[in-house]
Amino acid sequence: MATQARRLPLPTLAGRLPQYIAPALAMLLVGLVVIWLGVNFIKTPSEFYRLFLIGLTNGAIYGLVALGYSLVYGIVELINFAHGDVFMLGGMLVATMVSSFGLAGDSGLFLWSMILLMLVIVMAFCAVLNTTIELVAYRRLRHAPRLAPLITAIGMSFILQNVGLVWKGARPTSVDSILPRGEVFTIGGVTYTWDKLIVLLFTVPVLLLLMWLVQKTRQGKAMRATAQDRDASAMMGINVNRTISFTFFIAGALAGSAGLLYALYITNIRYDEGFRLGLIAFTAAVIGWIGNLPGAVLGGLLIAMIESFNNGLGWATPGSDWTQSIIFALLIIILVFRPEGLLGEQVPEGG
Repeated sequence: MATQARRLPLPTLAGRLPQYIAPALAMLLVGLVVIWLGVNFIKTPSEFYRLFLIGLTNGAIYGLVALGYSLVYGIVELINFAHGDVFMLGGMLVATMVSSFGLAGDSGLFLWSMILLMLVIVMAFCAVLNTTIELVAYRRLRHAPRLAPLITAIGMSFILQNVGLVWKGARPTSVDSILPRGEVFTIGGVTYTWDKLIVLLFTVPVLLLLMWLVQKTRQGKAMRATAQDRDASAMMGINVNRTISFTFFIAGALAGSAGLLYALYITNIRYDEGFRLGLIAFTAAVIGWIGNLPGAVLGGLLIAMIESFNNGLGWATPGSDWTQSIIFALLIIILVFRPEGLLGEQVPEGG
């Protein structure tokens, strides 16, 4: 097995410009955005609060999916494009369970017990599915040219999409609304409800638990060692195959949990939703620096805020038709001027 070399710093346009130009351009861009947000806040504060809270919730879901991308890439340097479709199948499984269990209208301890049961089932399902994909489709390609596993990942994405299409059809699958939607607090005349808070209350502990797992546990040390040098890790007695499989298992469980939150919060799921949201989550991971776990969540929050504000604010807003263009323009700017991402390079190696 070829030794995994440490990533070298990427050449940037910023590095070829006079030192003061790149920071000046960044400050100008940030200043314009702050002015735009400030004017919109002054003109319509209640709408600003509403869009901010929507962006916060959607960003938490994007961040959960992005964590899976970032974790896998940090260990094996593979962009698993099938990850979003694993998330989609998890959401479809949740839709099936909600309907089969007849949970519409239930409340109290029974409802929360069933949600917890569904969470365990969907996380296990997606974890096993993701691990199986690694075993069947990716493992034999570790020594192949980089293009081979990339094409295979795209192929697996289409296969899983078609599984979802056959399973639930082309129309969006509705999911009964079972999360409590009562008021938590009110800010600026806007009510923040429990269904949104539940998403945040799940995402933050998951991120902290994942960081603890990677940085503090024996398995995490094996993951960090495998990320640095697979050959040396094997000579030190680390089971590299098992470590990589464990990484895919955790990433799949993250996708499953995101699928449950998405299905219960958005209350519908569609066979191609995994590709759309997976692309957003992958972009979020790159913006934060793919391989950096907090960066993945930060990227998800940033993209969700862009979506929410651009789609909803009224003053000098390009509008929803430009949302994707703005997001990918931001991605290009970051790749050109700061390819290490917003939080710098920190693969899951503890730094």
